[in-house]
Amino acid sequence: MMIRLLLTGLFAYTAYRVAVRIIDEVPGDVAPLDMPGDERRKLRRQSAAMGVEPRR
Repeated sequence: MMIRLLLTGLFAYTAYRVAVRIIDEVPGDVAPLDMPGDERRKLRRQSAAMGVEPRR
């Protein structure tokens, strides 16, 4: 039982260290990808900013 806990902890720690290293390698100026429904939301915000009522 203790060996399984030790192996699980070792795996979790290794996964954590790998994730931290990968995150540190990503440059800070990378823009996140848009989600699939964001185009419609952006158009609504853009229309509202220009003072145009969006057509439905």
